[in-house]
Amino acid sequence: MNLLRKLLPCSLLLFSLLLFSLLPLRAQPADSLTIRRIFDEALRNGHGYRHLDYLSNRIGGRLSGSPQAAAAVEWGYQVMKSYGFDTVYTQEVMVPHWVRGDQEVARILNSSKAGNVDVAVCALGGSVGTGDKGIAANVVEVRSFEELARLGKKGVEGKIVFFNRAFDPTRINTFDAYGEAVTQRGAGASEAAKYGAVGAVVRSMTTRIDGFPHTGGMRYQGPVRIPAVAICTRDAELLSGLLKEDGSLKFYFRTTCETRPDVKSHNVVGETKGSTTPGEIITVGGHLDSWDTGHGAHDDGAGCVQSIEVLRIFKTLGIRPKRTVRAVLFMNEENGLRGGTKYAELAVRNREKHIFALESDRGGFSPRGFSFEGNPAALAKILRWKSLLEPYGLHDFSGQGGGADIGPLAKLGVPVMELVPDPQRYFDFHHTSTDRFEFVNQRELELGGAAMAALIYLVSEYGL
Repeated sequence: MNLLRKLLPCSLLLFSLLLFSLLPLRAQPADSLTIRRIFDEALRNGHGYRHLDYLSNRIGGRLSGSPQAAAAVEWGYQVMKSYGFDTVYTQEVMVPHWVRGDQEVARILNSSKAGNVDVAVCALGGSVGTGDKGIAANVVEVRSFEELARLGKKGVEGKIVFFNRAFDPTRINTFDAYGEAVTQRGAGASEAAKYGAVGAVVRSMTTRIDGFPHTGGMRYQGPVRIPAVAICTRDAELLSGLLKEDGSLKFYFRTTCETRPDVKSHNVVGETKGSTTPGEIITVGGHLDSWDTGHGAHDDGAGCVQSIEVLRIFKTLGIRPKRTVRAVLFMNEENGLRGGTKYAELAVRNREKHIFALESDRGGFSPRGFSFEGNPAALAKILRWKSLLEPYGLHDFSGQGGGADIGPLAKLGVPVMELVPDPQRYFDFHHTSTDRFEFVNQRELELGGAAMAALIYLVSEYGL
């Protein structure tokens, strides 16, 4: 009997732990039906595609500080108000105001084999301009900062540095190849300036060989600022080949871009209050700004309309989340991250309790899973829901990271995830004039919104 008395509390404890561990499994049949309803609604009646049509084709490219960005803020506010979400509001944020200027011109000069050849370039975001006359100089080609350093001032001074590191085609995940190559875009101009270069030309960040230059953000480090442009991969191959035969050829380019004083803009927030734990906040979002060369359809109009769809689907299906869910359209991800930073600052200032954040910023392609950043216990709980999501093609939970705009929340200890679509085509369109509505597939886009809604539903039901 004494032994029984000693064992009984342990047995009850083990039974309680076992019962607790089975609770999500017992709830799975109901959850499975709800997730099925979410996907059915998205695929039969999704609104994301038509909203993306308006954002891309009626408003267009939405560079921070531009009239188009201001129009996009008003569009986002009005769309979410029209659905009758519990609260819709804006958050004021000061953003950079860089403008591209008039037509960008570039050509290879005095090649012994090809003579003068016009090539396709575009200024990198944040670059200074060349002035009306442009610049012309001899070219030195490098594929790494280490190679640049070996050339030193003697090999670089007075020249244009051509950064020609291509994507590694053996990388199955194209974002890995992007991460390896993009440093030349972000820091190349400043690295070249250290050795006296007068300009920088950077191979476009894409897996393809085509005629479309890809812009993107760059940053200056140090007092000397030289102009920088991206060159399309087709012409990067041409320039590299001609340099091998004639190292004395010159390169000319002209840009009139400039940075103006910061301007006022806004994040846009739509909110559905939690039914039982409203003080716990779940954020889902994308960034409203885009580069000016295209229409920002994949990057990141897709993420914005998918985030709105999460709340719309819940409201349409009568799903009242237990925790408060916010759809946030962040401003200024592309060249400053001011919107995401401001959102996190306000969360701290207002003493809000954010328990989870999800971002979509990898294009409107077929969803394959989610990447994660945060404490392992939260990921372990999310992985217990994997069987509920796998029937919808959501099988990849191996990636790390949670997206740029929710990165400031991650620094506060909030678990964050990012929707991971199929990565093979994203860099065909990224930061280029081809990032347009007609290159977004309706079904793939709506599947992404449903995937996000399904995950947000589970987090709202069970917390982390």
